[in-house]
Amino acid sequence: MSLLGPLLVVFFGLSQAFRDVYLAGIFQRVDAFAVLLIAFGLSTIFFAILATIRTPEQWRRLKGHGGTILAMNLTTAMAWSSYFFALTWLEPAAVNTLHSGMGPLTVVVMGLLGMKLAKAGTIGRAEMLSYVGIALSLAALWWVVLTGRSGLPVENFWATFTGLALLMVSGSAITISMMYSKRMSDAGINAEVITTLRYFGLIALAAIMTFNRSGFTGITSPLDFATIAFLATALMIVPLFALQVGITRTSPLTTHVIRSLGPVFVFALEQVDGRMSYSLPTLICILFYSACVIASNITHGWKEDKVVVKAGA
Repeated sequence: MSLLGPLLVVFFGLSQAFRDVYLAGIFQRVDAFAVLLIAFGLSTIFFAILATIRTPEQWRRLKGHGGTILAMNLTTAMAWSSYFFALTWLEPAAVNTLHSGMGPLTVVVMGLLGMKLAKAGTIGRAEMLSYVGIALSLAALWWVVLTGRSGLPVENFWATFTGLALLMVSGSAITISMMYSKRMSDAGINAEVITTLRYFGLIALAAIMTFNRSGFTGITSPLDFATIAFLATALMIVPLFALQVGITRTSPLTTHVIRSLGPVFVFALEQVDGRMSYSLPTLICILFYSACVIASNITHGWKEDKVVVKAGA
């Protein structure tokens, strides 16, 4: 049973890799906003029903959280729409790395600026060097992608450049969105209700973009629609549930180390995708990024352990 938590976190990483590679292929024939509308629309319905059946009293706790819900919706819509635009044009492993890497950098910058939403705390020299390494790995990945050295050729330079820029937005926005959801969680609102409320802004944006553009063009049959709906939705719901359970059974350091390997999982899985070729420069950037993330978590963990020891002395 002691391995269950880490295995669930590994499952989350692998499933996210499959999501990115699968959806990158789907986006070649189906508009990304149509897939977003299907996946997040069904996810919202599922969690709304689940929350209403299991914990109907939770809805009464939402009073006074209107501003937080609005901010969470805006940042979530910004994050996912930016992420999936990038996934349409860029190599999935690069997308996953750049999106994930902006998370810790966003927290650090917000903390240094004294923003209340981020927890303030001192950052040691070794930890700061790790964050500098993360930033350098992301900058190097920009160069790899823009110079055509990634697993996908640059077919449209400005679309590729825009995708890279939007990943800075997506990584920062999803981090801020999670901070708002943490605020609601700390107020006693459960994950089912938060998940139900998180995607209304994204669904509205996806619906507007879908019906004002190509609609559901590219979905060839009811079976094709059902397959996309099932896989896209399942790849959103099941991994998040597995991660939630895994986090409660795994130490924070182990969780972060395993999650830092997510881009490696994506890179490995995309090797079976005929659209992409093997890219050593991409792999080097990903491995350097993962090493820096692991180092930052280890140094952060050492700092917290020292604080606990001093407090208990």
